[in-house]
Amino acid sequence: MITLGIESTAHTFGAGIIDCKNVKKRDARILANERVAYTTEKGGMIPAEVADHHANICDSIIKQSLKKANIKLTDIDLISYSQSPGLGHMLNIGAFVARSLARLLDIPLIGVNHCIAHLEIGRLLTDAKDPVLLYASGANTQIIAYESGKYRIFGETLDIGIGNFLDSFARHAGLGFPGGPKIYELSKKSNNYIELPYVVKGMDISLGGLLTNLKQKLNKGYKLEDLAYSLQETAFAMLLEVSERAMAHCQKTELLLGGGVACNERLKEMAKIMCKERGAKAFFLENQYNVDNGAMIAWQGILEYDAGNRTKIREADIKPYLRTDDIDVNWR
Repeated sequence: MITLGIESTAHTFGAGIIDCKNVKKRDARILANERVAYTTEKGGMIPAEVADHHANICDSIIKQSLKKANIKLTDIDLISYSQSPGLGHMLNIGAFVARSLARLLDIPLIGVNHCIAHLEIGRLLTDAKDPVLLYASGANTQIIAYESGKYRIFGETLDIGIGNFLDSFARHAGLGFPGGPKIYELSKKSNNYIELPYVVKGMDISLGGLLTNLKQKLNKGYKLEDLAYSLQETAFAMLLEVSERAMAHCQKTELLLGGGVACNERLKEMAKIMCKERGAKAFFLENQYNVDNGAMIAWQGILEYDAGNRTKIREADIKPYLRTDDIDVNWR
């Protein structure tokens, strides 16, 4: 079965194609994983403008993925798309494209949860069997694990996601969007740690006060390189503290990183250190599968289709606020 996955939750429009021979044996080949992300040199992203970006490039990205996979559109057997969660303007573009193709080709359609897709692509492409997922992306910061028939959230941000936190500080510093990679490059130029607020509340973290403090320090003349270094050391330690606590609580010995911020090499290094100290193992994906991408949406669609899930075209809507733990997991 050949599946086309369409991703459009935020700044990225992606189209991934997977040919799956046997779901239970995870006999699947990723034929294509094409994507284009909206970027700016200054400021952040305006949802209506990003939606226009997606609408303008969606056709070319899908054609590009078909060319990369060396197949025709009529070879597609299943369409899956990001239904939840995300920004409504962008989700609507992906849903419209998915509905249109499913009706044109007269093939099944599956709407999937973007957050869970990050976890499942990790289980496909690594040796992780039952990990705790540190899901670190733009809008989402969640510590997720499978327990009692659902992917449950054991910890999360109380205010803003780690990616949005990085982007907000980068925007304040005039670095443009996305800001995370630029902050990482700046951090490599310093090892001067500046004390910053460290806010962990039980299993949750808070980044709003840290962001305000960083902005104030930058306005007072602190070196941007020192702040970038200190920002990462502080925020990533917070993430890994609650991740380790979730691993202890769930009695799991695997940590999987997912989401765009999981591309950060310093976060990976810190995750390896934490896992080594507790006799656990950290798993990482290629960056193309950490960031928002169509391949993970295609794989999640395959899993749910095999479990008997279907989305009727007239009911193929978007659910911007649906949480990870709202999904009944019937494919495990």
